[in-house]
Amino acid sequence: MMTVPAYAATRVAVVATGRALPARAWTNADLIAARGLDSTPDWIESRTGILQRHIVSDGESTFTLARDAARAALAKAGMPAHAVGVLVVATCTPDYTFPSVAALVHAALGLPATAAVLDINAACSGFVHALAVAEGLLAAHTLDYALVIGAESFSNLVDWTDRGTCVLFGDGAGAVLLKKEAVSSGRGLLAYSLGADGTLAPELTSTHGVAQGQRAGVVHMNGREVFRHAVRHMGDRAHADALLARAGATLADVDWLVPHQANIRILDAVAQDLAMPRDKVVITLDRHANTSAASIPLALDVAAEEGRLRPGHLLLLLAFGAGFVWSSAALRW
Repeated sequence: MMTVPAYAATRVAVVATGRALPARAWTNADLIAARGLDSTPDWIESRTGILQRHIVSDGESTFTLARDAARAALAKAGMPAHAVGVLVVATCTPDYTFPSVAALVHAALGLPATAAVLDINAACSGFVHALAVAEGLLAAHTLDYALVIGAESFSNLVDWTDRGTCVLFGDGAGAVLLKKEAVSSGRGLLAYSLGADGTLAPELTSTHGVAQGQRAGVVHMNGREVFRHAVRHMGDRAHADALLARAGATLADVDWLVPHQANIRILDAVAQDLAMPRDKVVITLDRHANTSAASIPLALDVAAEEGRLRPGHLLLLLAFGAGFVWSSAALRW
């Protein structure tokens, strides 16, 4: 387990958020009818908590979603793109093997040639991992602003004949604009933690990749094992206590739990293990489904737009994804 405190002199704080979703929202009934699934809307809702998801269509992709989410964040902040020195995109569904989604977004936004741009793949944990990467890059250089984006078109990876997995996922993107600030501001990324167990990789994987036949494959998931390990790591009370202690806080100080939106049973189990009441958990799963690396930034933007996140609020971000990899962060809004 790698535990990393925020740098002593500076932190990165969230200046603005943004999101982008495919134009069409598919209800459970829509999905069943379109894909010929042997299921019912009530079955899907009761087992996942999902009412709808957005799915890309012609002209929409991971890149276009990432671009539009970034534009929305910049617009809210009134910040020109040329001020951004770091761009990190978390995704496991890039438009191309190369160039990166980040490079495409760089061109679309007109970021400076001196900007550091890259994609990272930590699956559903990608956004929190990307926050850590961006924080390190800003701290190590004379740069002030970073864009961190989680973006996925996960519908292109699902097996539409497997009702146990295909109903879980959706497409979308969320972005945050970060600014390097003095620790004395009290805001920002207070502490984070990253971990992994690669021996469990076969439990959640795609069936192919470019090195195995030049095709992406589809999602293969051992749902029982994913559930068990996701709850174990995201709901680890001792780990949460240790992370928050490094941030000078306790679980009682947390205003909002913002977990990866996997399914409602996982979220409820994690909240129970952390003794966190449901009304302090940000849940957007019902409207977005599981959007992998995009789920946490989407939830942040929705909660911010709805006025739930206020200056000074303490957020606990929790994520778990294929690898297995997991991550958590304490963030002062």
